Formats: sequence, C-alpha cells, structure tokens
Amino acid sequence: MSYSIHIEQFPGKPLAIVRRQASMQQLGPVIQQACGLVWNALRAQQVKGAGRHVAVYRDSVMNIEVGVELEAPFTGAGEVVPSSLPAGEVAVTTHFGPYQRLVDAHEAIHHWCKTNSREPIRPCWEIYGHWLDEWNNDPSKIRTDVYYLLKT
Repeated sequence: MSYSIHIEQFPGKPLAIVRRQASMQQLGPVIQQACGLVWNALRAQQVKGAGRHVAVYRDSVMNIEVGVELEAPFTGAGEVVPSSLPAGEVAVTTHFGPYQRLVDAHEAIHHWCKTNSREPIRPCWEIYGHWLDEWNNDPSKIRTDVYYLLKT
C-alpha cells in the first residue's frame, strides 16, 4: 500500500482511557478489551460526546493508553481515567486495511520523517474509524488514521 503523509497542527483532544502494557502479539486483544471497558464506563456514566476509539503509544516498550475521544474532559470511573492527545505539529497518514498491517503506516511515517529531516517523538497514536458492517466482508476498507508528534 502507498501512503500519503501530510503535516497538520493537531489541536489536542480529551480522552477517557485505560492504561495497559502489551507486546506486539498481544496488541489486538488488549486494545479490543480495553475499548470495551472504556465504552462500558462511559455508558454507565452517561457521558455525552464520545467519539472514535484511540490507541496512544507513550513509549517504545508498549506502554499504551486505549480509549475513546471525548468532547469535554472526563472525571474518571475506576480504572477508566482522563487523558488527552497532545496539541502540536503531527505527521499523519491514513491506513486502509486490516489492523495487522498498521505497522506499514507507521513505517511509512518514519521513512517520510527521515527523508524530510523531521524527527518523530512520542506519543504517537492511532484513531480507528467507527466500524461499518461492510468492513466485515471487505477488510481493505477499514480506516485507521496514524499520527506522530513531531519535534519542533
């Protein structure tokens, strides 16, 4: 797959998240389970304005925050706590296809940064499109946006 990388100013975004650590092999199940925990907490609290699922990679040892975009800050409920995506200049690409191939989008951003003398810094994050029924039959349409904060 060919990736188009662009730069944008990301405004930041409040999140409701759970913190996890996972190996590359554990990522899929860990992210799915964590998203379910967050959605259940938001429903129980009747939080309005919940958006897409997000996985935030805080460091290279796979300390992650998994949760949901919010329109306003969240006070927390048990292990579901408030967090936020940082504001700043980011390199962004969109991945269409199965989640198992997301590594290709990350590699494309790293290659773009090297070619364009830019330095990606942590955190980086993935924002998953709202699931569409057609994706069950055609996973090539699954949309995930990948963001890397850039050193200024």
